[in-house]
Amino acid sequence: MAVKTKELKLDIARIGTVSAILTQPANARACYVLAHGAGAGMQHASMDKIAEGLADRGIATLRFNFPYMEKKQGRPDQPAVAHAAIRAAVEEAARLCPGLKLVAGGKSFGGRMTSQAQSKAPLPGVKGLAFLGFPLHADKKPSSERAEHLARVEIPMLFLQGTRDGLADLSILKPVIEALGPKATLHVVEGGDHSFAVLKKSSRSNEKALAEVLDTLTAWIDDLA
Repeated sequence: MAVKTKELKLDIARIGTVSAILTQPANARACYVLAHGAGAGMQHASMDKIAEGLADRGIATLRFNFPYMEKKQGRPDQPAVAHAAIRAAVEEAARLCPGLKLVAGGKSFGGRMTSQAQSKAPLPGVKGLAFLGFPLHADKKPSSERAEHLARVEIPMLFLQGTRDGLADLSILKPVIEALGPKATLHVVEGGDHSFAVLKKSSRSNEKALAEVLDTLTAWIDDLA
């Protein structure tokens, strides 16, 4: 399948400009606005693999840097700034991929900021949110406070979580997701950590674990109304 990759500049109102990348396969049927995690930007190897893997499955992606990452600052942006970046990215994805089903989310911090933005005001045209490792709490500090805003999200949500994820104790996350009702779906990746990497002694490779994540995400996107 032919895939086009386009480097872009994304304008965020009253904040500035950041880099973005559109990866679009021929005959794409959806576009996923893919926000990066707190520690690595849109061009990290893991983000490349996700974008390439989804393109192989007929899903376009729009990646972008949050302003702090663009400026090479260590500390993540305040939520209001992150939310503005996400809204700008969603608007650009809708413009570049007219007619395609639009979903949003991303890795860890990026996914959480996307859900916060959606809880404050719906992201125009977005049909669902997909989280690649939702950071429910700080490492080894179990809590559910970061999930309180999810009750205000009215569109479908997919949580892809590894059983070894130190930022999401499944004994806490599962009741949170159950309380959200049918709009929330949990898929557990056996042996996966926060980035879905598995132990070397595991019976499968990191590549196979990621393929499970991307296959599940693609099927969920296809099932969205």
